[in-house]
Amino acid sequence: MKAAESQRKKLTRKTKIILFYAIAALFIIIDCFLIVRFQNYMFNLLPLVLIVIAGIFFSLDKALLFSVMCIPFSLPLKEFYSGLAFNIDLPTEPLFVTIMFIFVLKLLLEHKYDRKILSHPLSIMILIYLAWHLVTVFTSTLPLVSLKCWVASLWFILPFFFLGVLLFKDTRNIYRFCFLYMIPFAALIIFTLVKHSAYNFDQHIGNGIMSPFFNDHTSYGAAIAMFIPFLIGFALNKEMKALWRMVSAVLLVIFITGLIFSYTRAAWVSLIGSLAVYAILKFRISNKIVFSVIIIVIGGFVLFQDKILMDLERNKVESSTDFSKHIKSISNITSDASNLERINRWNCAVRMFKEKPIFGWGPGTYQFNYAPFQHSDEKTIISTNAGDGGNAHSEYLGSLSESGLLGLINYALICIIIYITGTRTYHKVKDKKMKMVVAAALCGLVTYFIHGALNNFLDIDKIAVPFWGFAAMIVAIELYVAEKEPENQQEIPQTK
Repeated sequence: MKAAESQRKKLTRKTKIILFYAIAALFIIIDCFLIVRFQNYMFNLLPLVLIVIAGIFFSLDKALLFSVMCIPFSLPLKEFYSGLAFNIDLPTEPLFVTIMFIFVLKLLLEHKYDRKILSHPLSIMILIYLAWHLVTVFTSTLPLVSLKCWVASLWFILPFFFLGVLLFKDTRNIYRFCFLYMIPFAALIIFTLVKHSAYNFDQHIGNGIMSPFFNDHTSYGAAIAMFIPFLIGFALNKEMKALWRMVSAVLLVIFITGLIFSYTRAAWVSLIGSLAVYAILKFRISNKIVFSVIIIVIGGFVLFQDKILMDLERNKVESSTDFSKHIKSISNITSDASNLERINRWNCAVRMFKEKPIFGWGPGTYQFNYAPFQHSDEKTIISTNAGDGGNAHSEYLGSLSESGLLGLINYALICIIIYITGTRTYHKVKDKKMKMVVAAALCGLVTYFIHGALNNFLDIDKIAVPFWGFAAMIVAIELYVAEKEPENQQEIPQTK
C-alpha cells in the first residue's frame, strides 16, 4: 500500500512538472509568433497579470489597500492611446474589476458573508439604488453607454463598500486606507503646486494644472476637501502616536495649500458645511431639528426664489485670484461664466426630466442628450452647440435626468441614511479614536453631499473610492465596534 501510494505521488509530481514545462513551451511559442508576425509584445505581460490575479485571490484585503495607494496617480487610457472609443483609468479600474470579480467568485464558492451587513439600512438602500439603475439601463436612450456606467458603479460599490465593511472590521485598516490615499495624494499636490508656481499661481492656469491626474480643478478640490476632516482629526487626536500626529499635521498644511490654490469655490463652501456638521455632533443637536431646518430653507427658497434671484443678480463680482473676490463670485449669476453654465446645465436636466420623468434618459447619457434642451438665452461663452461639454454638474439633478424621480430619491436617501447612521454611531461608540474616525468620515462625506449640488464626480475613481469607503467605515464601526462595547451590550442575568 505504501509503495503504491509513493508511486502515485511520484507520478503526480512528474505530471505537474511535465504540465509546467508544456505550458511554458506553449507560452514561448505563442509569444515568439506574435512578436515575429505582428511585432506585438503585449503577450509578455500575461505572467505578470496571472501573478497579480493570484495575489488578489489569496489576499483581497491587501489588494484593495494597494489599489487605494494607486488612485491619486491613476491615468486615463486615452493619455496613451488618444484615438480609443472607450476610456478607463490605469492601473486602478482593471484592479477594481479584478477585485470585484474575485470577491463575487469567493462569495459564490464559500457562501460566507455577514448578513448583518446586508440587513443594514444603508446596504439595503444601495442595493435598491443599483437595482433601479439596472432597470433604467434597459429603458435607456443609449443602452450600451448606460450599461457601462452601471457596471462602473459596481466596481466602485462592491469592493469599497461591501468588501470595505469587512476590511474595516480590523480598525487598523481604516488608518491604512486613509494614509495610503493621502500620502501619494500629498505628493501629487506638491507636484501640482510646483507646476502652478511657474505661472505665479494664475487662476486660469490653475483650472487645469492638475491634468492629466484630475480632469479639472473642481474634482481635485473635492477630493482634497473630503480628506481634510481626517487630517484635522488625526493631527489633534491625542490618542494617536506622536509620529502619525506629526505626519498628519504636515499633510494637513499641504492639503490646505492645495485647496486654496485649486480655486475651487464649491470645495471651500463644502468644508464650511462639514464644520457645521461637526458642531451638530459635538452639541448633540437632534436630527429632527437638522432636517426641519433643511426643509424650511428649501421651502423658503422655493417660495421666495424670485426675490433671491433678483438679489443674486446684483452681484457682478467674477472669480479672481483675489481670495475675497473669489468668495464673493460664488453667488454671481449675472456675469460669471462658470456659474451661468451650471445654471444652463441644471435647466437642461430639469427639462430632460420633464420629458422622461419615470425612467429618465439612462445612466451616463446626460452629456449625449442635453444639447437640444439648451435655450439660446441661457447659453454662455463656454457652452457648446454640440452639447459635448460634460455632465449635469449636479449629482442630484444628474440622477433626476438620467434615472428619473426614483433615481433622485434613491441617491438622496443614501445620503440621508449615511448621515443618520453616522450621527447614531458617533453618539453610540465610546472609543475616542473610533469616535473621531466616525466624525471625520461623516464630515468628509458631507463635503461631497454639498459639493454634489454643484458637480457630479461619483463616476471617477478619485472621488467614488473615498465616498463608498467612508460610508463603509461608518457601517463597520457601528456593526463591529459600537455593538461590541460593554456599555452597549445587554446585561446577562445571573443564575444561582
